[in-house]
Amino acid sequence: MTLERHLSALFNLTDENWMRHANPASVWTRYSVLPVLVFSVWSRTWIGWWCLLPGVASILWMLLNPVLFGRPRSTRNWASRAVLGERIYLERDRIALPDHHCTPLYAILKGISALGMVLALWATAACSLWGAVLGVALAYMGKSWFLDRMVWLYEDMRETSEEYRSWEY
Repeated sequence: MTLERHLSALFNLTDENWMRHANPASVWTRYSVLPVLVFSVWSRTWIGWWCLLPGVASILWMLLNPVLFGRPRSTRNWASRAVLGERIYLERDRIALPDHHCTPLYAILKGISALGMVLALWATAACSLWGAVLGVALAYMGKSWFLDRMVWLYEDMRETSEEYRSWEY
């Protein structure tokens, strides 16, 4: 079982919840999680223990966000297709991906995103504004590029499977 499939279970991503998460509002609002975490850590010097409130709120938002929105009116947009591509990607141990998608690029992009998150949080703890900004930028660059590749994966797989074609409306 892929790591991503384990994580989808943590977020309770059933078939219906995957479609709810494919709502563009869900995708775009998840981009708020890291800046709020950075703010939370940064604000400890101003507001003390109260800094835990935005941190906890951000983590709760990250966990609840995929299921709070309704199904999108249409999945014919970049954000929805990115989520549907992620859904296909996490099944890669069960479903053969096209050869041009079997590349280390996905792991590299996830690594860049993870490195950016670690850098952002470390720099924030060290009160380094430039480090925090660089970390957030790296995290979002890696994640956004990865999501763009997931759109491409979805487009390719949709052409070969009736199941994936049924996801589009």
